[in-house]
This record gives sequence, structure tokens and C-alpha cells, in this order.
Amino acid sequence: MMSATPTVTIPASKSVSHRALIAAGLAAGRSKVANVLDSDDLGVTRACLEAGGVGIAEEGGLLVVDGVPAGLQGGAECPVIMNVRESGTSCRLLTAVAAAGRGLFEFRGEGRMHERPIGELARAVHSQGPDVAWLEKTGYPPFRLHTEGLRGGLVTISLEESSQYLSGLLLAAPLAAKATTIELTGDKVVSWPYVGLTLQILADFGIDFAVEVRSGETFEVADWRAITAVRPGEVRFRLNPGSYHSRDYRVEGDWSSASYFLAAGAVAGPLTVVGLRADSVQGDRQLLNILDAMGAKVSVDEANQAVTVAPGRLAGVTVDMNRCPDIVPTVAVLASFAQGPTTVSGVPHLRLKESDRLAAMAGEIAKTGCRVEVHDDGLTVHPAPLPRGRTIAFTTYGDHRVPMSLALFELAGITPEFDNKACVAKSFPGFWQAFEAVREALK
Repeated sequence: MMSATPTVTIPASKSVSHRALIAAGLAAGRSKVANVLDSDDLGVTRACLEAGGVGIAEEGGLLVVDGVPAGLQGGAECPVIMNVRESGTSCRLLTAVAAAGRGLFEFRGEGRMHERPIGELARAVHSQGPDVAWLEKTGYPPFRLHTEGLRGGLVTISLEESSQYLSGLLLAAPLAAKATTIELTGDKVVSWPYVGLTLQILADFGIDFAVEVRSGETFEVADWRAITAVRPGEVRFRLNPGSYHSRDYRVEGDWSSASYFLAAGAVAGPLTVVGLRADSVQGDRQLLNILDAMGAKVSVDEANQAVTVAPGRLAGVTVDMNRCPDIVPTVAVLASFAQGPTTVSGVPHLRLKESDRLAAMAGEIAKTGCRVEVHDDGLTVHPAPLPRGRTIAFTTYGDHRVPMSLALFELAGITPEFDNKACVAKSFPGFWQAFEAVREALK
């Protein structure tokens, strides 16, 4: 019998790391940013910022960032190459940020990146002055961006393709020539958490902004922390020209990376996960509510930034995961351990990730004998007795979240084999070592 509850410390938030590094890169002066996630995607954002003139050096576990407050610097005749590889976040955030700079930039990617749309963001950027030239397929990377900065004023954006378009514009707007108002078009209602993370970074780095909500025929300033969704025509954003302030900053732990271990606690725990802010605006914190609804036992220690999860009699749930799409793979696998079906909805955009994440998870979970239905905006998992003692060859699709979630089947006595275990380096390079330690501790 275990004498103490096993503990795992979670790496930094990928979403916050991207945004904090960009804000520091645009700040006047030197910032020291601690606990930046060491992953492939953050390496992409760092390399692109450096290509645009930002100075970044490692010093005692920190990233020391010398910002370029006038904006990223492109080439005069030859473009500065922004190779975003397979990082959709880097591509979307930095497209808008580069547009707020000066010069010629060329955005290129790898893998599925040239199949991931960016046309609507390019349209919004072009409306602010910069020119965009498509090099292969209209609306998709690779493309060239020529800019003399952003004009400011009114800019509209539809978030049908990605909510990250809004975050990119928010990060870029303080560098515009005059005050910017961002209004939303289209029909898609976007969950607040990732937008909230961006606004938190703006506030932390000294940027003046206001979020306004419709009240009859007018708009009124609202407490952005109290908003739950971004509704076209109902919410708008105002940002004045200003400078990011350099500062010392520590990135909080990542709730999506934590999800695999919190789920492990629910099926084989108890397990304590350390490094999580209970008051975080990260949407993936919703996993605690999902675990509770399924019947797991959840305990939060705010003082020590720790969460302990212990098994309970797990039951299927019906849940809208629009606010936390990154943990859909975790919940889908967890549903295989429950009694009764689990239906996930609100996540049609998962088809446009590193893989078609709905089809990928459905196909791989089905290899365990569970039946999975794929819907337009989600999936339903019908659990079946899991085949303890079997070896199952899983396909990762090069998508980091697929194998990390499927690793949970090892706790059911299945031996998983993966075609590309290394793809987890995109967000969690140390995952396999951490999961192996947890698996041994939970025996």
C-alpha cells in the first residue's frame, strides 16, 4: 500500500507562455520571464520573435527578453522568414503581431500547417493597411506580409475559423497609430478563456484596454473577468496606442497538460498535481467540474497550488466543451472507463487541429472495443469492458494530444504502442518520463 499520495508537477501553460513571450518581446526595455514552457511550439514563437529583432537569452532558467517596442522588423527587399512549422498558435498570433511592425515577412509552415486557414485574419490585417500575398493557395500559408504598421480605428473579424484571430489582433492593437476598436462578425459564439488569457497578459504588461458589452442600442464597459462568451454584435474591444511595459513575469502551470494526470487520478489514484492556479482563467480548468460530475473525488489546495483526484464510481456525462477544446481527447478516453455513454459537443473546430482530432480519437478509442460516434460538433463514447492484457498499436497522427490522452489506457492494463511518441514534444517534452513515474507510483 502506498504510504503517501503520489505527486506530479505540471509544466507551464503553453497558451500563457506564447502570450507572455510576445508581450515581453514588444515591451520597452528588458523583461525576465520565468517558467516558459520548453516545447517545440514555444521554440517556434521564440525563433520568430528573434527573426523580427527581439533579443532573447537564457539566464539561470529564465528567458531574458529585450523587446522591440516599435514592433517586429521585417526585411526591406528580402523577407524575414517566419517558419511557424506546425504551431497554429504561433502562426495566428504572430501574423497579427508582425503586421503591427515594419517591413516584409514571409510565413511558412510544415505538416498540416499549409492546410490550416488564415484568410479571415489576413483580410482583417489588410483592412488596417498591410498587404498580404498568397504564395500557393489563397487563404492558407505560405504567404508574404508587407507592412508599414496598423492604422487603428475599426477592425472587424469573424472567429468562424479560429478564436486565436482575436487574440492576435488584441496583442497587435497597442502598436497601431490610433485607438483600435475590434468588433466581431459572423455567427460563431466563442468561449472566453483563451481571450481572457490574452487580456490578462495585456493587463499584466501595462496595456490600456476596455471590453464593452451591448446594452440596448449602446455599449457599456464591463468587467472582462465576469464575461463568459464572445458573442458577435454583443461584445467589442477598445485599445489605445501604448507601450508594453517590461517586467519580471512567471508563467502559471498548464491545465491541459495537467488533464492527463488529473484523469489518471480519477481512474487509478489518488494523485496530486502541483503547479495549478485554482483561480486561473484557463478554460481547461473546467476539467475539475467534469471530473466531479463523472463521480471522481476532487480536492483543491489553493495555498499550495495543488489538486488531488481520487477514483469514484465514474458515470458518463453530457458536456459542452466549447470553452475547453484541448481536453476533449482526455475526456474522451476517460469516458471509456465510465458506466454509460459520454457525449461531448461544441467543438467542431477540432477537425482543424494538428489532426482531425474528433475522427482521430474516435478511431483510436474504438481499437479498445468501445463504440464511438462522431457528430458534427463532437462525439459520443459508449464504453465497453477494456481488454486488459492486450497490446494495442495506436496511431498518433503526429498530434501531441492524441498519444498523451491514449496513454491513460495503460492504467487499465492495456499495453499501448505508438507510431510517433516524440510528437508530444510540441507541448510537453517530458510527458513520457512523468507518466511512467506516475504509472509506477499508482501500481
